[in-house]
Amino acid sequence: MDIIEIGTPRLLLRAWRDSDRMPFHALNTDPRVMEFFPSVLSRDQSDAMAERCQHLIAEHGWGFWAVETRREQEFIGFIGLHPQPHALPFSPCVEIGWRLAHAHWGRGYAGEGALAALKTGFERLGFDEIVSFTALTNQRSRAVMERIGMRSIGTFDHPALAAGHPLRRHCLYRIMQSRPA
Repeated sequence: MDIIEIGTPRLLLRAWRDSDRMPFHALNTDPRVMEFFPSVLSRDQSDAMAERCQHLIAEHGWGFWAVETRREQEFIGFIGLHPQPHALPFSPCVEIGWRLAHAHWGRGYAGEGALAALKTGFERLGFDEIVSFTALTNQRSRAVMERIGMRSIGTFDHPALAAGHPLRRHCLYRIMQSRPA
């Protein structure tokens, strides 16, 4: 399987490396980064997630790519596409998502990388639709979704979160491949 890498003016979306695990764990233990997730991740949970991301990229050639800055060649998180395996009300689907270290927020990296991932998903991988979702209160991610052209299409209760959990209610965004008439 050919592994897809994506370059933008400031970022490289690439396969994961063992050296990514320590900074990935650091961002997964930052309460600011994990504010809209049920909890921060232990080292084992973080490493297992990185391993799953790498396995899917090795299997499909794409996925949640590790992201590094071109100038510093510093790992800053992940951005990419993910075949959503959970039994969600809108499954099966391909999700676009991102998680960046707090020190790299506010620089436009999430949008820059996400636009490049969308382009790859539509033009190279041939997807007709890509979705994204987050807790209703996650205004920062919702703003990125809107900046990259996604539109809100409704809400749902995330089945992995118990009834009454404050993050259970999620919003769903979608973008469709535009095809010439």
